[in-house]
Amino acid sequence: MAPYLLGLRLDGRRVLVVGGGRVAQRRIPAMLAAGASVTLVSPGVTPALDDLIAAGRVTWERRSYQVGDCDGAWLVQACTDQRDVNTAVAAEADAKRIWCVRADDKDASAAWTPASGRVDEVSVAVTAGGDPRRAAGIRDAVVGALRDGTVDARRHRSKPVGVALVGGGPGDPGLITVRGRQLLAQADVVVADRLAPRALLDELPPDVELVDAAKVPYGRSLSQEKINELLVERAREGKFVVRLKGGDPFVFGRGGEEAIACARAGIPVIVVPGVSSAVAVPASAGVPVTHRGVSQEFHVVSVHVPPGDPRSTVDWPALARSRGTLVLLMAVERITEISETLLREGRSPETPAMVVQDGTLPTQRAVSATLSTVAERVAAVGVRPPAIAIIGEVVRVGQEIEMVRAERIP
Repeated sequence: MAPYLLGLRLDGRRVLVVGGGRVAQRRIPAMLAAGASVTLVSPGVTPALDDLIAAGRVTWERRSYQVGDCDGAWLVQACTDQRDVNTAVAAEADAKRIWCVRADDKDASAAWTPASGRVDEVSVAVTAGGDPRRAAGIRDAVVGALRDGTVDARRHRSKPVGVALVGGGPGDPGLITVRGRQLLAQADVVVADRLAPRALLDELPPDVELVDAAKVPYGRSLSQEKINELLVERAREGKFVVRLKGGDPFVFGRGGEEAIACARAGIPVIVVPGVSSAVAVPASAGVPVTHRGVSQEFHVVSVHVPPGDPRSTVDWPALARSRGTLVLLMAVERITEISETLLREGRSPETPAMVVQDGTLPTQRAVSATLSTVAERVAAVGVRPPAIAIIGEVVRVGQEIEMVRAERIP
C-alpha cells in the first residue's frame, strides 16, 4: 500500500539516531537543517559525524543502544548494521507510538525517508515504492528541471526583483552554476556579454528582452555607463534583469562597477559567482594552476594594456621573480611584449608556456612552447582571442598527466 506522505516540522524536536555509520552521516545533516535536536547513540561515528559532534550540533551518547533511548523522541532512525538492534529499536518506538525509519528493511519500517531536494521554497520528496536508487534518480530529474527552468515554478514562488549579476562560466554552457541558470530562466531582461555562453540564450522564452552588450543600436559596443543605465532603467520598470557575463562577474568582469551603480540607484542586486576562465581553461587543458612541490601560488593578470604602458598597474618585475604560475587574460595580441618583459626581468627562457584558445568549447585548442618561443608559436599557429596564456612549471605537470593518460588508457 502506498505511504501517506507528510512533511515533518522538526524545529526544536528531539530526533534519535541509532548507529553512527554512513546512513546516519547522510541523514543527520538534513534533520539538522530542519532544526531537529539530534541525539546520536552509537559506539563509534564516521569522521563527518565527528565534526558535527565537535561543533556541538549533535549530542553523542558513545555507547550501544539501550531500551528507553526512544523516550521523548518525535522521530527515530534505526541505522545500525545489525538487524537485531534495528528490530529492537523499531519495536520500542512502535510500542511508544513514535515513527521509526529502519535503514535495513523497508518492509518492516513504519516510515520511509524519501529522496528529497529543495529549490527555493519548493521541496521535492520521492519514495518510489521504497527503492532508494530509483527515488534518487527521479528526485534529481525533478530538482534539476526546477533549477534550470525546464519546469517553470515562477507562478508558485515570489519572483526575484532588481538585478542579478550572473557569472556564466568559461564558455561551455554546462559550466554555469545551478543558481545562475535558475535566475536566467526567470529573467525579464538579459544583458549579455560577448563572452557569455551564447547557447544559453537560445533557451530564453520569446518574451524575454535580450540586449547584446557588444552589439546594440548605440554602436559597435555598449559603454559601461550605458550598461549601468540600462540595468537601472529596466529594474525601475519592475523587470527582473540578469546581467550575464563570461567567467565570474567580479574577476575582470566590471561587476563591481555595475553593483555600485545599482546600489546608488537603490536597486537590489544578487551576485551569482561563476567559474572563472582563469582556472577553468587551464584545467580544461589538463594543467593544474597549483601543484604540490611545483607551485603554491598563481597570479591572474589582465593584459588589456601591455607591460610598460602608463595605465598598467601590474608589477612585471615581481611576476618575473615569482616561481608561481602566471595566468594571463587578454594576452594573445601582446604575447611578444609579455615574453620579452618576463625574460628581461629574469624569468628563465625555458619556462614552460601554453596558450589555450576557446577554452572548454568544442573548438578548444592548445599550443605548448617555452617562454622564449611562445610568441613565435602563437603567431605561426594563428591563435586568436579569446585565449588564455599559462606560464610556469605546472604546464609540464599537465604534459606529464597527458603522457600517463595516453600510456594507461587505450
